[in-house]
Amino acid sequence: MQPLRAHVHNGRLLLDEPTDLPEGTELTLVVADEEDELDDAERERLHESLRRSMAQARAGQVIDADKVVDRLLSRGG
Repeated sequence: MQPLRAHVHNGRLLLDEPTDLPEGTELTLVVADEEDELDDAERERLHESLRRSMAQARAGQVIDADKVVDRLLSRGG
């Protein structure tokens, strides 16, 4: 799901576009800090990394999360 963008109008949050979320869906909203936004190059690197990760997952090139956690915990730390 893509992030939802909204603006405050008369003390109410208004979405910038329609959503197909079910009626009554509860959301947690966090104010975006524009200084923490990625620049175009950073965003492209992130998207490329996500594309590679999704391709690896589709190809079955994954590691079980429990094994990763166990490996990290065994290092002590």
